[in-house]
Amino acid sequence: MSHDNLSQQPQHLAFPDDFTTAPSRDVPPSDGLGGVDDRFVFDFRSYDDLEDGQRWSTWLSVEPLSRGPEPLPDWVVTSQGAIDTELGILKTGKEADVHLVERADPLDPAAGVVMAAKRYRSPEHRTFHRAASYTEGRSMKRSRDERAVKRKSTFGRQVAAGEWAVAEWGALVRLWNLGLPVPYPVQIDGTEILMEWITVVDEDGAVGTAPRLAQVRPSPELLASYFEQLTDALATMVQNGFVHGDLSAYNILAAGERLVIIDLPQMVDLVGNLNGMAFLQRDCANICGWFRSRGHEADEHALFAELMAHAFS
Repeated sequence: MSHDNLSQQPQHLAFPDDFTTAPSRDVPPSDGLGGVDDRFVFDFRSYDDLEDGQRWSTWLSVEPLSRGPEPLPDWVVTSQGAIDTELGILKTGKEADVHLVERADPLDPAAGVVMAAKRYRSPEHRTFHRAASYTEGRSMKRSRDERAVKRKSTFGRQVAAGEWAVAEWGALVRLWNLGLPVPYPVQIDGTEILMEWITVVDEDGAVGTAPRLAQVRPSPELLASYFEQLTDALATMVQNGFVHGDLSAYNILAAGERLVIIDLPQMVDLVGNLNGMAFLQRDCANICGWFRSRGHEADEHALFAELMAHAFS
């Protein structure tokens, strides 16, 4: 186009009276907030600073595979504004301590929940006593880690703590997905596992931790029901190739009329572990011995035979 043609172009363009150059000119106006589009509106909520014994919820800090299986129970708190508050130690052990932690959004406290936090001890405060026979058939992703664990170096003990936490997490997830009576696994973060707090309500309406099976004195009818529940749970486990490996009345909780199995880091493969059958026999002997001591007829040999029939049917 020549200079003459350019000079012939209009110097001023005419725009419609309602034309606007605002970035939102193509966005339909909203009825509220003076015409601001609702898509650009959000609620700003302010939170106070954290106090001692508190931390921001780690739910969104861990990767999706480190969170509990779906569908999530209604009580699981996933709010990004939730705070974890330490409530105290529930149980101490040689390898791990169990704490109570409340997770709640300060702006929605009624939706808060108290969970059990199992934390495997740091290497300078603990020594693992799990027999190597439990880990028969297990492998680690890195040979360097496996060598360090065998040497029992400081790094090896750190790796071991993480491996046992991962082992228990995996066991909880697998058994929960099978519909077995275990605490719901909420999440794992390093050597800490957050899980469902198994509770009972006393006559005064107070909520407390469910006692171990060894601490209760059930009626004959409830005792029979307990034995049937355990038999069914063990049958489902062996059908899927799992053995608890350390089952006794001390790692089973009596939550009213139902039993809940806990303490699962040593769970082994029935066939893949050379000691799988021996562990299952010991579990049967421990359980049947306790039930006999409470007056219920229980034969560990008959139970073992029944479980074998389930395992290889």
